[in-house]
Amino acid sequence: MRARPALLARLATQLRHLSLRRIGAVLIKEFIQLRRDRMTFGMILGLPLAELVLFGFAINSDPKQLLTAVFVQDHSAYSRAVINAFENSGYFRIVRENRSQAEGERQLLRGDVTFVLTIPEEFSRALLRNERPQVLLQADATDPAAASNALAAASQLAHTALAHQRLAAAGVESGAPPFAVVAHRSYNPEGISQYNTVPGLLGVILTMTMVMMPALALTRELERGTMENLLALPVSPAEIMFGKVLPYIGMGAVQVMIVLAVARWLFAVPMLGSYPLLFAMVAVFVVSLATMGYLISTVARNQMQALQMTFFFFMPSMLLSGFMFPFHGLPGWAQAIGEVLPLTHMLRIVRGIMLKGAGFAEVAPHLWPLLLFLLAVTMVALTRFRRTLDA
Repeated sequence: MRARPALLARLATQLRHLSLRRIGAVLIKEFIQLRRDRMTFGMILGLPLAELVLFGFAINSDPKQLLTAVFVQDHSAYSRAVINAFENSGYFRIVRENRSQAEGERQLLRGDVTFVLTIPEEFSRALLRNERPQVLLQADATDPAAASNALAAASQLAHTALAHQRLAAAGVESGAPPFAVVAHRSYNPEGISQYNTVPGLLGVILTMTMVMMPALALTRELERGTMENLLALPVSPAEIMFGKVLPYIGMGAVQVMIVLAVARWLFAVPMLGSYPLLFAMVAVFVVSLATMGYLISTVARNQMQALQMTFFFFMPSMLLSGFMFPFHGLPGWAQAIGEVLPLTHMLRIVRGIMLKGAGFAEVAPHLWPLLLFLLAVTMVALTRFRRTLDA
C-alpha cells in the first residue's frame, strides 16, 4: 500500500516535466524510422487497400453463373425453353451437354460442375398430356451456401419457363406449373454446414500455422545471430532449408490428427474416402506451406515484418479459396488469384475425399497445382537464401 502513493508521486512528477520539444524529437525519429522500414510502410498501405478491394469487389454471398451441365433426353422446343429459363435466371451457366447420367455424376464427384440438369424422355409428350413431368436438378451440396439460392430460384422456374409456349392451347390447365423441378442435394442432402466448414478448417489451420511458425522462428534466428553459427557449418542452402522445414512438417502432422479426430468424434463429419490418400495429399500441402514460411523468412528483416507478410498471405487465402464465401460467386479475376493459392485446392481435395469418397483420379487435378506451387516457392526461397548469404 505504501508503494502506491510513491508510484503516483513519480508519475505526477514526470507529467509535470513533460517537454513538447522532446516529444516532437522522438516523434520525428519514429517517422524517420518508419520511412526507412519500407516493408512495414508498404504493409500499412497495402493491407487496407487489399481488404477494400476484396470485400468490395470480390466477395459475393449470393453466387451466380454457377457451372451447370445438362443431360437432355427429349430434344424439343419445350426442353430448349426450360434450359434457356435456367440460364436466364442468372444462377446457372450451361457449360456442358452430357451424353449419359453417369457422366454428370462423375462431373459432380470431381467438382467440375455445381449442377446437373436432366430432362427426361417424352418430356414434351407428358407436358401436352397435362401429366406434370419432372426434371431432375442434381446439386453438389458440399457447400450449402453456394447451392441454396440457386435451388430456391430453380423451384420458381417451373411457373415461368414455359410461359410463352402456348401450352394452354394444347389443353394444359393454367395456374399450376406445367412441370416440377426435383432437386437432389448430393453428398450433403441435409445441408449441414459443419460438413463443409469443419473439413475446410483443416486447410485453414494449417495455412495459418505452417506459414507463420517457420517464418517467425527463422527470422528470430537471424535477429539473434544464431544463424551465423549454422552458416559456419559445411552445409548447403538446400540442406539448411530441408533441415529447418522438416520439424514443422511433423507439427503439421499432429495438427492434422487433432482436426480429423475432432471432426469425426465431435461433429460426426463423414469420412467416405481413404485416409492414406488424404494424408498423402495433406503432406504435400503442409510441405508447400512450410516452404512458403521459409521464403518469408528470407525476405523479412525482423519478426514484425514476417508476421505482416504471413497475414498478407493468409488473408486472400481465407477470402478467395472458397472457405468463407462460395468460390464460384467470385468474379473472374478473383477466381484466377484463388486458383494460385494452395488452400483453394486443399479445400477441394479434403471435401472431395471426406464428403464424396473421391479417389486419386478425382483429386489428381488439384494435386498438380500444389506441386507447382511447392516447386516455384522452393526455387525462389533457395535463390533468396543465397542472396542473403552473399549480402
